[in-house]
Amino acid sequence: MADLIKVGMADYKVGRGPSKLISYGLGSCIGISLYDPQTKIGGLLHIMLPDSSQARASDNPAKFADTGIPLMLNDVISLGASRSRLVAKIAGGAQMFAFANATDIMRVGNRNADAAKQILRRNGIRVIAEDTGGNYGRTVQIDLDTGVYKVKTIDRGEKDI
Repeated sequence: MADLIKVGMADYKVGRGPSKLISYGLGSCIGISLYDPQTKIGGLLHIMLPDSSQARASDNPAKFADTGIPLMLNDVISLGASRSRLVAKIAGGAQMFAFANATDIMRVGNRNADAAKQILRRNGIRVIAEDTGGNYGRTVQIDLDTGVYKVKTIDRGEKDI
């Protein structure tokens, strides 16, 4: 039976099939999966913010797209994944609250999604599927045996991307 490994907020885990990695309650946060279909090695990262440069040095690097993605990337490669075969899927990045005069700084979900895609692209990783935006939360799970990335919502059901 496959292990179900929980990934907390501002956290990441890596592993290999048949394990499954799950992260609950993504709002404006993004769940980023990396997966090598040949070795069945992958990871799941739950970021909260796009950029660590405006945070205190003592903050957790998994909290940010710019520091968390490279950490997880290094770990999946250390386990035996090939950078050239890695693919990414992302979900989350919702706008959970409506603001009358929202500035760009308040659109954390959009900024998280944009930062994740830009950093993945910069690292040579293709984003092959995404489910981002909207105004609803998500729970995500990657099956490291198959690469299926399941996105679950309260009102909108469940889908595989």
